[in-house]
Amino acid sequence: MNQHHQSHRTIEIDTRLVTTGAVLTAAGAAVACAGMAIGAFAVFTAGRRMIRDMDVPPTQQAAAKWQQAKEASRAGMRAWQSASDVQNGSLAR
Repeated sequence: MNQHHQSHRTIEIDTRLVTTGAVLTAAGAAVACAGMAIGAFAVFTAGRRMIRDMDVPPTQQAAAKWQQAKEASRAGMRAWQSASDVQNGSLAR
């Protein structure tokens, strides 16, 4: 009878190093979150200040642009209908 002798190797992990790595990772994540929060606050504050300092509020600007777009659309439709009427009139002759 042949007996196969298998050696069982185990991995020895230094749990202090794993714990230290986990703690440092958590601390880094906390610092990163704090940095992102501060940055977001700065951008938000600057945006509010910019809007407050505008001569014309964004809602009025949007309304004016919407009105311009409607007028341009109407003008384009009238021009298209006018060109269509002229073309139909020249074909009827």
